[in-house]
Amino acid sequence: MMRIVKPRVLVVDDEPGVRKALQRGLRAEDMDVVTAADGPTGLQLARTGSFDVVLLDIMLPGLSGYRVLERLRAENVTTPVLLVSAKDGEIDQADGLDLGADGYLVKPFSFVVLVAQVRAVLRRAGPDALRGALKLGALEVDRALRQVHWDGQDVPLSPREFGLLEVLVGRAGTVVTKDELLRAVWGEEQAVTRNLVEVYVGYVRRKLDTVGAGSILRTVRGHGYLASDDQLDEVR
Repeated sequence: MMRIVKPRVLVVDDEPGVRKALQRGLRAEDMDVVTAADGPTGLQLARTGSFDVVLLDIMLPGLSGYRVLERLRAENVTTPVLLVSAKDGEIDQADGLDLGADGYLVKPFSFVVLVAQVRAVLRRAGPDALRGALKLGALEVDRALRQVHWDGQDVPLSPREFGLLEVLVGRAGTVVTKDELLRAVWGEEQAVTRNLVEVYVGYVRRKLDTVGAGSILRTVRGHGYLASDDQLDEVR
């Protein structure tokens, strides 16, 4: 199965100018970027496990970057985290790395160096690395065992249905177009049309409905499909 190839990066920083600059720059590097302005929002987004890298400022309103990282690791979210801080002391860097950070950048930093660190983290993870389960509310998509659970209940899916749900939950909070789903789930199969995407989304939605999770998948008319829940809607 082919996968959407753009790395997904979460930028958590309370400075609007920094968020905008990183979003623009990383998108120019062909990355899919989502931003958050405070600690609680960053934590809520990051704990889905749907990002390839998190760029996490330390000084954040609501919850510091240290505490966000600490909670993520306590919840077994293994997404690589690059801490960003104006503090350049050895103790500050050691504290961040001890909490489970994968790197530490000191402001002001070179964008070229930041991109190099992001790409280094992606290389270490590998293009097809399974970074643990994806979580969206009570929904859990176990990418290693290829199983889906809702609030402890099994949701039996065919391999193609699983692939579709994996892509949508893997980009939770972001609209995924039919063409993106075609490329990610069906690859280069010539006979496949956009209508088949609609059919399979219907299959998955009905199976989620049976366990009370049908509202997770939404149709965004004219654009594509979105996986989200109430909590993620709030931070979006």
